[in-house]
Amino acid sequence: MIGTILLAMSWLLLRWEGKSISELGFNRPRRRLTEFAMGFSIAAVFCVAQQVLIAGFSGFHWVVNQEMTLPVLLDSLRWNVNSVLFEELIFRGYLLYKAIQWLGPHRACLLSAASFGVYHWFSYGLLGNWIAMIYVFFLTGTFGLMLAISFQRTQSVIAPIALHLGWNVVTIVVFSRGPIGPQLLIPSTTEPATMSGMEQIVINLLIPLSLPALVIWLVTRMPVNNPARKDQAAYPCEEVPK
Repeated sequence: MIGTILLAMSWLLLRWEGKSISELGFNRPRRRLTEFAMGFSIAAVFCVAQQVLIAGFSGFHWVVNQEMTLPVLLDSLRWNVNSVLFEELIFRGYLLYKAIQWLGPHRACLLSAASFGVYHWFSYGLLGNWIAMIYVFFLTGTFGLMLAISFQRTQSVIAPIALHLGWNVVTIVVFSRGPIGPQLLIPSTTEPATMSGMEQIVINLLIPLSLPALVIWLVTRMPVNNPARKDQAAYPCEEVPK
């Protein structure tokens, strides 16, 4: 519901400027569908790899949750879609669109990433736990930078939504590692083995950081100019973070 409200607010703000919602990339359906499919798939692959390695390192395997029902699954998907739309339309929607115009892409993307990292201090309830705050800021900030640069380079919020949704749906709905309880797959044991230090680095740093590194590398090599747009200045592309 809140995602729909934010989308309506974005539309109204753009209409007030004499522009349409296509400024946020709700246009060119064939291209956006391709971007969505690619973004969702890339994030999902990295997430599956992470969860498979967690099971391998911890000595358990994933089993189907026999108590999962279709209504619960649909409600979980609804919750994830709404959560992702809320965060993307706040951090990569109209505000980032305007920040790119005012600050340039480099500063705007960094500001969006930093804001995304700080936001997760509150959403995760980490205030006062400095080690956790630093780790979460670094990890979610890097993820946010990937999403911001994807928005700037594709000139659309669709790619960030796809990347974010691919990671969250696989993590939370498929592998039950989130705030909404057991979902499609659950661990075969409640007492997994403790991972070694190197294994934890692979799980908690290497894989989560490899996804943004790959996506940023890919999108910064995409052609950003779109001759169909009349106002390329809305998305200046000469200061992209490397």
